[in-house]
Amino acid sequence: MSERVIPIATPQADATSRTQGGAPSDCPVDGLALDEVRRLLGDVSQHPDLLIEHLHAIQDHVGHLSAAHLAVLAHEMGLAQTEVFEVASFYHHFDFVKEGETAPATLTVRVCDGLACEMAGARELLARLPRLLGGDVRLIASPCLGHCEHAPAVAVGRNPVSPAHVEAVTAAVAAGATRPPPQSLCDYIDYAAYRAAGGYRLLAECTSGKRDAESVIRALEESGLRGPGGAGLPAARKWRNVLAEPGPRLMVVNIDQGEPGTFSDRVLLERDPHRLLEGVLIAAWAVDIERIYIHVRDDYLGCREILANEIESLLLELPLSGLPPIHLRRSAGAYICGEESAMIESIEGKRGLPRHRPPYVAQVGLFGRPTLEQNVETLYWVRDIVEKGAAWFTSHGRRERKGFRSFSVSGRVKKTGVVLAPAGVTARELIEEYCGGMAEGEVFKGYLPGGASGGILPASKADIPLDFGTLESEGCFIGSAAIVVLSDKDDMKDVALNLLRFFEDESCGQCTPCRVGTEKAVALMNEPRWDEALLADLVRVMGDASICGLGQAAMNPVRMVLKHFREDLTGGDMP
Repeated sequence: MSERVIPIATPQADATSRTQGGAPSDCPVDGLALDEVRRLLGDVSQHPDLLIEHLHAIQDHVGHLSAAHLAVLAHEMGLAQTEVFEVASFYHHFDFVKEGETAPATLTVRVCDGLACEMAGARELLARLPRLLGGDVRLIASPCLGHCEHAPAVAVGRNPVSPAHVEAVTAAVAAGATRPPPQSLCDYIDYAAYRAAGGYRLLAECTSGKRDAESVIRALEESGLRGPGGAGLPAARKWRNVLAEPGPRLMVVNIDQGEPGTFSDRVLLERDPHRLLEGVLIAAWAVDIERIYIHVRDDYLGCREILANEIESLLLELPLSGLPPIHLRRSAGAYICGEESAMIESIEGKRGLPRHRPPYVAQVGLFGRPTLEQNVETLYWVRDIVEKGAAWFTSHGRRERKGFRSFSVSGRVKKTGVVLAPAGVTARELIEEYCGGMAEGEVFKGYLPGGASGGILPASKADIPLDFGTLESEGCFIGSAAIVVLSDKDDMKDVALNLLRFFEDESCGQCTPCRVGTEKAVALMNEPRWDEALLADLVRVMGDASICGLGQAAMNPVRMVLKHFREDLTGGDMP
């Protein structure tokens, strides 16, 4: 197989995972498809949790998934065909072609229509490209691709095009038709450079007995390090919670960052992947983890290549005796899998549906075992905090906030990108001190303080510290720390509609309030005048009754427009 992401270590059958041998359908198995699938999979494990990996392998080779391939895969894995189909049809990046349907074009061009990209001209790009691409090319509007700093973002095949102007896209399409896609590796700190700068010294001190787990966890506790996300749970509390559960324990690393406007995971990995890997291994050592699973967003081809290459170098140069094996898992395009329990379902080879809680994943997580779930930024800081001490970390910050934050900044500023800033910084300070001010001719009007679900605030509230516990009184939260800056050229009704369309597309469909509510909200918001009473009712019902954070927070943009941007609702005539 040419472009498959193979786990670093093959997982063993787990007694608590989904069992093999569930009654496969009696539909006939095509002999040619059987030979092709067997050749593709080779001697790789047929355990059910590898279903999504195997679907990727087939689609990478064939270009789509046919009914014949799904029937063969079900036969080979001992699964019901319905079980394989429900997974193949759930994820955006799988192209399932039914019998009698035409297979998709050989090459797919995805143009992101997320907020930052729409602001940067994605609609115009989508309108111009059909006349220019020609040939066997499929053009589709796509949810956020995680390259918001280069808006509008475009992917030709699985490769990002940056900057994404018409000429660059057409050139990439022409190249993609004549040669295999290039590896998307960037100039990053590799294993040799990382070791030369003192990397993995801390891990060696931990595994050799020079440090004990309690002292490492206490350092994180004293630093106040918290994971990004709605909850912002302290890292040390997570570690202690999982450690208190009976083993064996597992660990998952969440690199399925899909919140529109959020791209810090990708940038951190493209700069310094071993800082993440050392943090992963130290956490696994401290919490006595049996196996590690790293779940990587499918849009981040370069990050997967970097991790696969550098883990291989790490294992060759620094034998990790006594430490758990690392498995790389490739997502298949579903924003909901950024939610920890939905991600765990995906790693298990299932649809990414959030679980009801309790129990929490720290108690009953991956394969039914206690599971430590961590994201990139939390693990990225582990080495510095332990080596330099908690006091070093807490000495940074503004307005009595402690530590650092990585902000993904996009929109109407001169300089977009990932900003590493002291905790407690404000949106106004980010714009002026780190982003070079507003873009030429733009007047600051408002901003998203925490990605699509974190709400929208006006420029008059740009002096609130961007941190946990500071935005909630305004009905917002820091969330993924994705700051999208808006100007006087942006109609806030259009901004909110763009965000609600994203949530409508990405709702997993498990619960009625979210599935029906997002669809109803988009329909109401497409009307010339909003039915404010009905929208307010949707805000309440979806917030109270949705299973997970997607539905609970999806209406935050609507609430904020109704509260702060009434001039955009009335065309400038205030009620």
